[in-house]
Order: sequence, then C-alpha cells, then structure tokens
Amino acid sequence: MYLADLKEKLNYLKSEDLKLIEKAYKLAKKAHEGQERYSGAPFIEHEFETALFVANLKLDAKAVAAALLHDVCEDTYVSINDIKKNFGKDVAQIVDGVTKLGKIRITRKWLVIKDEKELKEFDRQVETLRKMLVAMSKDIRVIIIKLADRYHNMKTLDAVPKEKQFRIAKETLEIYAPLAYRLGMGELKGQLEDMAFSYIYPEEYKELKEKVDKRIKEKEKYIEDLRKDVLKKLAKIGIRAEVHGRAKHLYSLWRKMKRNNNDLNQIYDLVALRVIVGSLDECYKVLGLIHETWKPLVGRIKDYISTPKPNGYQSLHTTVFGPKGEIVEIQIRTKLMHDHAENGIAAHWHYSEHKTAFDYLTKQNGRVPYKDLVWVRELNSWQKALKSNKEVAESLAMDFFSDRIFIYTPQGDVKDLPVGSTPVDFSYAVHTDIGHRTAGAKVNGKIVNLEHHLANGDIVEIITNKNGKPKRDWLDFVKTSLARSRIKSYLNK
Repeated sequence: MYLADLKEKLNYLKSEDLKLIEKAYKLAKKAHEGQERYSGAPFIEHEFETALFVANLKLDAKAVAAALLHDVCEDTYVSINDIKKNFGKDVAQIVDGVTKLGKIRITRKWLVIKDEKELKEFDRQVETLRKMLVAMSKDIRVIIIKLADRYHNMKTLDAVPKEKQFRIAKETLEIYAPLAYRLGMGELKGQLEDMAFSYIYPEEYKELKEKVDKRIKEKEKYIEDLRKDVLKKLAKIGIRAEVHGRAKHLYSLWRKMKRNNNDLNQIYDLVALRVIVGSLDECYKVLGLIHETWKPLVGRIKDYISTPKPNGYQSLHTTVFGPKGEIVEIQIRTKLMHDHAENGIAAHWHYSEHKTAFDYLTKQNGRVPYKDLVWVRELNSWQKALKSNKEVAESLAMDFFSDRIFIYTPQGDVKDLPVGSTPVDFSYAVHTDIGHRTAGAKVNGKIVNLEHHLANGDIVEIITNKNGKPKRDWLDFVKTSLARSRIKSYLNK
C-alpha cells in the first residue's frame, strides 16, 4: 500500500530511479518489521510519510531512498556500510547525516549556557553538531529529510508520552522551524511553529484559535466576494491568475499580537488575499490595478521582488482599504516565486544534474535565486575556524537560530543579520575589507557609534578609512560569528 502510494508521487523520476526507491522501501520494511510507533502504527508508516514529503518537493531518487532509510541505522541491524554497499556512497552519506542529526538534543538555552558538570556531554553534543554542519554544507538534502522527519513526528506527537512532548515541541520551535525559515521553506516553518505552539503554550493556543476561527468565519464571505471581484477585474485587462485567501499562521499571529498589546484588531493580515500570476510584469500590473481600485495604506507597500528577503522570498505586499472600508492585505507573486516561498531551497531542484545545495542555484529571469544564502555555503568553513566548542555553540545560537533583521545598503542590497547586530557586523557582511577599514557608520542618514544596535529596515552606510584596521574592543560587541572570526584572524596575523 505505502509503496504504491509513494510511486504515484514519483512520476517525475525515471524507471531506474523507481527501482532504487523500491529496493530502499523493501529494505526499510524488512528492517523495521515488528516495530511500532507510540501510536501503534507500523514503523514503516513514518518512513513512508518522510519519503512522501520529500517526493512532494520533487527531490531526486537518492533523496527519496535516503528518506525511506533514514532510521534503519539508528533502530535496526542495518549499518551505514550496508547502505553504502547496496545503495551507493551518496545515499549512505545522506542517511549518516540524518542519523547524526537525530542524536542531538538542543535548545537555545543549551547552546549558550552549560554547567561545568555537564561539560563532557556538552562537548560531545557540539562535536555532533560540527559533523552535522559539515554534512549539511556538503549536501542540503540531509537537513531537508530531517525537516520532513520532524514534520511527521510533530503530526503524531499526541501519541508520544507527555513527558517527551514539551521537549520535542520546544526543540521544534527553537531549532527546526528557524532552519526551515533560513532555507526559505515558509509554509513548513509556519506549520512546525503552529504544531509546537499547541504543546508549549496550550492555553494561549486554544484561546487564540477560538478567537481567530470566529474572526475568519466572519470574514469568509467578505474575502470570497473580494476574491471574485479581483478575478473579474484581472480578466478585464487580460490577466489570468489564481486568487485565494490565506489565513495567518497562529504562532506568527500570536507573536505579532504581543507586539501590538494583544489587540487582534491591529492585525491587518489575519486573512490575506494572494494573487498568483504568470510573469514579473503582471505582478506590477496587478499592483497598479489594486491601487487604482482601493486606496493603499501609507507605509504598508513592500516590494520583495526588486529586493528579495535574504532567504530568497519574493512577493509584492500591499495593504488597502477594501470594499466597505475593510483593511485587507494582498500579496502578489508569480508561480515560481510562490514555489520558492512555500518550498524555498527545495523548489525547482534539478534532480539528476545537481548533487549539492549550490550547484543548482542558476539564473532564472535574470536573477540568481538564493544568492544571499551564503550561510549554507559558509557553514563548513566558519565552524572549522572556531576553536572551542563553546564558540561553536554560541555562534550557532546567534547566527543560526536567532531572530533575524533585514538591513539595507544605500544601494538597496539587503543583508540578513541576527537581532542585536551592530554596524561592524553589517560591514563584515558586506565585505571583509570594508569590515577591516570601518571607521564610522550612518544609520538612516545619521551618524551612530559602532556599538549601535541596528533595527529591522535600517539603511546603513559604512564610513571607511583606507588605513583603518580592526580594533580588539570590537570583539566586545559584535554579534555575528563572521565578524568575530574575521577580526580574530586579522589580529592573530
């Protein structure tokens, strides 16, 4: 049953690829025979669901095979050497990477604070993380399969013993949801956060869900009427589009409400209208039509097409006074942009031609998608440069899993930095030489000191001195591992 269902999703693969997947399925089924999940379901169901997730992303046959086999080395008699012998080096490396990642138990607190008594365990865990980073930087399929594994585990978390639920949910919220975001997998991030939210803050989740469900029900007819109205207006100017409503994810909404005195009335994108068109030109034509028809709110128009978010996200956002004066957000994007917004780095994978994360980042529509996802490429190099496990852990907490802000150069290029970053962090994100020669900074046209904490949306101009060089006291306030490692490297020389 499972194999037949999986094959239905694999019509993009060649017949020899399907033979590899069938072989992997048979081994996984045999190896896990007699094993059950907490829910009582046969263990192979989890392998199937993980592989199905990967297949829906249209990854290659090796990724699907590795997804089917991702637990066999951990839970059965099958070894990595067995995988290598039967399925090849690539599949074995992916499975090994996923297995190592599954062994670590991490939270943000764990990454920053550790008692001396637990130092040995801490070192062991960070060493596992180092290996995971190497595997991930070599092959992004490792983390995609791990995210697929975590997604199904969260869907079945209610069957897990209560004492484990909170830990798994917190790890998901603090580690795996941010990872999905960094990879541009926006829909997965939202789903992981919402599932974790219900276990970590059950009362808040229940209360908010009741409020939101009631509000969405009240808006259903309005949004549907607006959807039809937009479709008619687009048809008149010859634009074919998909138009549908999109409810905001609950955890994202809850965080936004906390910044707005818990006032649901201040959230204008509770239900947004999404318009998906065929070309870049049509995106701007639709935006013009929307603004001709309904008055936009000042300051609520965002062009993430000309200036994409660093994780590759592209879309036009506008908030307008719609029919009857209701405030509504409208998002406009192409089908390709939508695929990237939903599935991020996994979108448009070139199945057989590209083996690593950055091999497939080719130009599309004159733009290089994910050109700013340098953190994936740099994972291996920067973690090698860090000498102690404490440095690795602190850098991960700051650079990998922290909340992010978008900072702009005067030319409009955007840099993705952790909250609390300074102009020095920004200068090193632009270029090492600029970082070294930093003498001052202007934020939004005003001179600030180099310890100044940047805010989301700031425009930063770095003032350089051709004879300048890094100062040792910069290490007291820089936030990013990139800036810290570059400064230390210069000072050591």
